[in-house]
Amino acid sequence: MENIFSGKTVEEAVSAGLKELSLSVEDVDVEILEEGKKRLFGSVPAKVKLTVKEKLTDGERAVRFLEGLLPLLGAEATPTLSDEEEKIVIELNAERAKGIIGRRGEVIDAIQVLAGAVANTGRKEYKRVVVDCGNYREEREETLKRVALKLAAKAVRLGKKVRLEPMNPYERRIIHSALADSEEVFTKSEGKEPSRYVVIIPKNQKQDDRRRNGKKGGKGREGRNNGNRDRSRYGGERKKQYEHRELPTEATPETSGTSFSRGGTPGYKKGGFSGFFGTFLGNESDEENIPDTPDEE
Repeated sequence: MENIFSGKTVEEAVSAGLKELSLSVEDVDVEILEEGKKRLFGSVPAKVKLTVKEKLTDGERAVRFLEGLLPLLGAEATPTLSDEEEKIVIELNAERAKGIIGRRGEVIDAIQVLAGAVANTGRKEYKRVVVDCGNYREEREETLKRVALKLAAKAVRLGKKVRLEPMNPYERRIIHSALADSEEVFTKSEGKEPSRYVVIIPKNQKQDDRRRNGKKGGKGREGRNNGNRDRSRYGGERKKQYEHRELPTEATPETSGTSFSRGGTPGYKKGGFSGFFGTFLGNESDEENIPDTPDEE
């Protein structure tokens, strides 16, 4: 049965059709067959065709979306709605699941995010959406639980916190849930998306490790020492590093090329060997004139 209605104007025809069908304008698609026209004698009524929109559930709407998305991704898979009670579960049936899942589930996680956005459009309360392929979600969950228990034991053994690799919110939730009842460790999430990660913290964490983790912007022992040395450069207390050497009051040796006495000390010989500094500045022909110096220890 075709739902064709008429009226003086298009608005009147649509209003008459909605009233007869007991629907709202959001529930139908309107097709204008004839616009109303006024003539010199009489008028031509407007005609419209109202087609009731197909009512889809949130899960069905997400499946319809994936049917259009997967071909664009080059993925040969068929989405099927398997559950829609407490959460929406969509199974992707494919011969090659690895290409749809991707490395560490990156592809299927992205598909799940998009499906969740479509399913929750217009909803007041968010409903969780899970997209699975080849039982990947269940196997991944069991793997994460084993990793959580193993790293928790390591954290307790070492007395230090253990950081896991960045995960999506769904996987982080699995880690928190796996260790929620532990009497030896507790967990928390740190960092920012998309690099947010879980940290497993033992309740027997070492005291020095706690002090190090709780320090904010402080300097270590080496930093404090460096600060003292820096202050000594700018008017602070300066350590005595070298003994003060008194210059000779008598005349310098005649072999020195430089005199430290003021007022012309006798014994100054210009151009001679500087035996005072213990360094020979002559050439090979003068080797026989080099004074004996004690062996260095």
